Amino acid sequence: MTANKLTKRAGLLFAGLMLLGGAPAQAQEFAVKTNLLYDATTTPNLGIEIGVGTKNTFQIVYGLNPWTFDSKSGDRKAKHWTVMPEFRWWTCSKFNGHFFGVHLMGGQFNASNVNIPLPGAFFGGDNIRKGVQDSRYQGWYAGAGATYGYQWILSRHWNIEAEVGVGYDHIWYDKYPCYECGAKIDSGNSNYAGITKLGLSIMYIF
Repeated sequence: MTANKLTKRAGLLFAGLMLLGGAPAQAQEFAVKTNLLYDATTTPNLGIEIGVGTKNTFQIVYGLNPWTFDSKSGDRKAKHWTVMPEFRWWTCSKFNGHFFGVHLMGGQFNASNVNIPLPGAFFGGDNIRKGVQDSRYQGWYAGAGATYGYQWILSRHWNIEAEVGVGYDHIWYDKYPCYECGAKIDSGNSNYAGITKLGLSIMYIF
């Protein structure tokens, strides 16, 4: 799948989710954010978080990595897009202090010749974290997990957020023998359990 097709599909899906998620924001407090740790992996990302009561918020985060990099061992890439909706409950009040959440996730990927920093375990299929170092994998994934995090108030409009999530993903993949060439050599399914999100975000609250 080309980067243009990947970007177009992801953009259309995210636009629809933004419209659905943003509908009640006219009467609610809401924020926009970016995860700086995710940005550091060359994956631009954007999130919106909407207050839905005194102690609850709902957010949608979208990330897109369309890049291919040159290296001595050949093209290196971890192309993907992901959408992650999440419902949060706050122990004090929204956008302040401790929160717990449940999240869903889904997207597409096309990766090869790269180290993927996923500290969890693959089972029931290929170990994709190891496989993408020597082969190319592309496909879809979907899953769910639980989140814990904390927000620090910096000023009236600015917050910093730290979060970690653990959960499960099911992965549908096609495997190719090299980075750019060759016929498909395998198709299958795999499972992942472990860290599903890790964030240090800067956010602006309206």
